[in-house]
Amino acid sequence: MNLQKLVRTNIYALKPYSCARDEFKGEASVYLDANENPMNAPYNRYPDPLQWKLKEKIAKIKHVCPDQIMLGNGSDEPIDLVFRVFCEPEEDNVVAIEPTYGMYKVCADINNVEYRKALLNDDFTLDADRVLAAVNAKTKVVFLCSPNNPSGNLLNRSEMLKIVENFDGIVVIDEAYVDFSSEKSWLEELSNYPNIIILQTFSKAWGLASVRCGMAFASPEIITYFNKVKYPYNINLLTQNFVSEQLDHEARKNEWVKMLLEQRDYLEKELKKLPFVEKIYPTDANFLLVKVQDANAAYHELVSKGIIVRNRNQVSLCRGGLRITVGTAEENRTLIAELRKMF
Repeated sequence: MNLQKLVRTNIYALKPYSCARDEFKGEASVYLDANENPMNAPYNRYPDPLQWKLKEKIAKIKHVCPDQIMLGNGSDEPIDLVFRVFCEPEEDNVVAIEPTYGMYKVCADINNVEYRKALLNDDFTLDADRVLAAVNAKTKVVFLCSPNNPSGNLLNRSEMLKIVENFDGIVVIDEAYVDFSSEKSWLEELSNYPNIIILQTFSKAWGLASVRCGMAFASPEIITYFNKVKYPYNINLLTQNFVSEQLDHEARKNEWVKMLLEQRDYLEKELKKLPFVEKIYPTDANFLLVKVQDANAAYHELVSKGIIVRNRNQVSLCRGGLRITVGTAEENRTLIAELRKMF
């Protein structure tokens, strides 16, 4: 892959901002370089702009190299960076499956980049030929979310591979829900396909949504461009330290995932008993997409009871759909009890 042909010309030539911690590596006894207040250590010092200690910990868990990792403010930051690095505004375009995570289109609109939709099949399965047919000479990026949001299903791996191998550009594989999936991550393919960027997050299985820390995995060359464009100190010290501490409790995270999968099965079983539930779509995520007879009425009735689900009724292929996140056993029982009172 010739990365220079894909990267925006101005980004390729960009001389990034060089902060004090970029220019000095290691430890010193006296820091007088960054106009910091010498009091209130350690919070008076700027954090490591590349978060090397945290990346080394993540690398051991994910079985990748630290220089294949970029950390962002949630996954939304690397999604935005994809546009800023690869897509020339008003000239290039991206292709994404439809329906999918809405932030891809928001970032396209913010960056003034054409957003092309490739509709999934009626059962939310992926048609690689349909995606590739939406590609033209100005397409720089294809977005594939698997397990997908809001449908919850894994995309067919052979169809995804067909896109990766036949598209001469960047393929972003968003694996926000991979911890709940029965299939392996694409991380093991990272070295085989230099055109893929894999997104994962601490917001779901790790229970750290408010901490805002997302992960992008890619070739060291792509990560270098991300680091050129991102803000110098995008991950603060509090976040770096807290996420690092949480990584010491991977077994607890695995227990949470096990519990949520059990509760997902409970929800599916109980929802199927309700007369107004027409269909529950297959899921490999921590949520269910449920088709009901009157999604708007069900949604507003639940809101009136203080129960919030996501109304996906107006989303492509999701007519009548409510997206229901798997909660605690008590939360799930409360939901089912209220649904039983309806209609």
